[in-house]
Amino acid sequence: MAAAAVVPAALSGWLLWQALDDGGDGRGTAAPSVSAPASPSGEPSPEGEESSPAKPPEKPSASTEPSRKPASGPLAGKTVVVDPGHNPGNRNHTAEINRQVDVGTHRKECDTTGTSTNDGYAEAEFTLDVAHRLRDLLEERGATVKLTQDGDRPFGPCVDERARIGNEAKADAVVSVHADGSTAAGHRGFHVILPAAVHGGGADTRPIVADSRRLGERIAGKLVQRTGSAPSNYIGGGTGLDVRDDLGGLNLSTVPKVFVECGNMRDAQDAALLKDADWRQKAALGMADGITLHLRG
Repeated sequence: MAAAAVVPAALSGWLLWQALDDGGDGRGTAAPSVSAPASPSGEPSPEGEESSPAKPPEKPSASTEPSRKPASGPLAGKTVVVDPGHNPGNRNHTAEINRQVDVGTHRKECDTTGTSTNDGYAEAEFTLDVAHRLRDLLEERGATVKLTQDGDRPFGPCVDERARIGNEAKADAVVSVHADGSTAAGHRGFHVILPAAVHGGGADTRPIVADSRRLGERIAGKLVQRTGSAPSNYIGGGTGLDVRDDLGGLNLSTVPKVFVECGNMRDAQDAALLKDADWRQKAALGMADGITLHLRG
């Protein structure tokens, strides 16, 4: 496993703001406000990369069924939707995933194939692996967990359906797992995407902005603690947070939701971490701790 990135000292004022315990039930102060616009990473956004028209699957994905374990533990009574970004089958259904769908304020592609490391480790494979780890950890803490997809459908779901799954579940939190694909040299680190206050068309994120920010702040802090990786050095000004108003998965959400870009797949050092199973487990633990801290108040 490659060495983890060193956390800059300037981040200690907020990212290392509270002691970590296995239950993730510590207390801390909020991070500084971030109002960054849609962020250009040099590669497609978490939702868009390649496109085309799609027929919806004939039956709903079994992955949207409730978690498999009885609810007991610190998250008993809480529902979390985990959204593995992209779908391994999308690459075989480019015509379908290029179909334009309504994302509230505009129309965009149903989904994308996602990015990959330079040696071919696909983002869709990474996100599904981390999503499984995160699901298991949350279930162990008593949460009811639903996945938006489990590699159990030919492609998708489209970004509007991903949002709808979380909304219909009345989820207490939704976390969409991704990895970035910036090709610029030296771009490293994770960042958490938060919804901007969007009000227009079919989108109104105003009721979820504050809770989503708190969820994102806690996940960012716990990711540093669990993985030792630093927040992005190219998005978010060192905070590990980025605010976006162009992502349908956020714009159409009526429940607290964030996207976690776990690292840059095109950077050799980040790629080595993302391909390491031990690091992926630590990343899942960081997300689980952040979710737990947020939901326990």
